[in-house]
Amino acid sequence: MRQIFLDTETTGLSPEGGDRLIEIGCLEMVNRRMTGNNLHLYVNPERSSSEEALKVHGITDEFLADKPRFADVAEQLLAYVADAEIIIHNAAFDVGFLDAELRRARRDAFRAHVAKVTDSLLMAREMFPGKSNSLDALCRRLEVDNSNRTLHGALLDAGLLAEVYIRLTRGQDSLVIEAGGASSAHGASGTEPLLSLNTFTLHVVAVSDEERSAHEAVLIDLDKASGGKTVWRRVA
Repeated sequence: MRQIFLDTETTGLSPEGGDRLIEIGCLEMVNRRMTGNNLHLYVNPERSSSEEALKVHGITDEFLADKPRFADVAEQLLAYVADAEIIIHNAAFDVGFLDAELRRARRDAFRAHVAKVTDSLLMAREMFPGKSNSLDALCRRLEVDNSNRTLHGALLDAGLLAEVYIRLTRGQDSLVIEAGGASSAHGASGTEPLLSLNTFTLHVVAVSDEERSAHEAVLIDLDKASGGKTVWRRVA
């Protein structure tokens, strides 16, 4: 399964009011492993950022002056996201800007080019109702290090979103980047033989009362986080 974490930066908050994209950051994950096949684009918006937006992303007009216009990178972006699941935090905002840019480039709406769009903000609201579910809040709650996020940046925020998504979906605790392509049935170099587990003596360690209590506390937290949707109590 190919998934892409996407984030944008813009000149302001309103595509209907003429605000434009200035940065697009995308990270690719295949079968829950980050591939390193990422896409990072700066775009000349042909207008200035609002003062408020500039305080958020810090990307100046001077920096963007020699960057390509969206129409010049539209094909590259659409080829990259084609047929993938796109995961965005507050998807309505980013997709709204992408659709506005695609209309100017006389292309179909963003969702027409991808398999689906998943909004991680809606996922978080369902999992943590009544709590702040901004990306920063989720980083704190899920223990994702966002100490480098002094300013917003599309690629940085897409990376934080990927870490948050992994924790939200409970598939694993951290991201793994493939260093040398697809994994092999042999060792990392493809030449080392597999070890037989029959050569090891496995020691069974009894669980202490303290460890059992800590495990039970984790199960209770998971049950609360899922809104009571866990099944192990019923199975037991």
